[in-house]
Amino acid sequence: MNKKLQIIKAELMEKELILSVDQSIPFDHIKAAGQMLVDSDDISFIYLLETDDQYVYLVIAKEYWSEIKESKELGVPVYISNGSEKIALEQFLEELDYLIQNIEGNGNYGEEMEKAVEAAFIQK
Repeated sequence: MNKKLQIIKAELMEKELILSVDQSIPFDHIKAAGQMLVDSDDISFIYLLETDDQYVYLVIAKEYWSEIKESKELGVPVYISNGSEKIALEQFLEELDYLIQNIEGNGNYGEEMEKAVEAAFIQK
């Protein structure tokens, strides 16, 4: 089973968005995979991190989507941090854009996920 990291804070700085996780989580051997998935059951996006032998799921819950949207609009890079280290989340905004475009008007992701994404990211 893949390990899941939960975001505990999202902070938009002047030129970057920092997604913070528990400080006790070491970043040894963790690197960005440059891919993002959708978790329709929990209404969240999953950014893939990887170690030498497994994926690590960074869960991006709906409660942090407003900061994500703002970073998307500003085009600033996104990082994960444990307080002492940070990792650039490569392809984050590109992957997010791709998923948003696929989810818009697409019931295959579930009505609740579709509505949540449209409300958070799509201007109508």
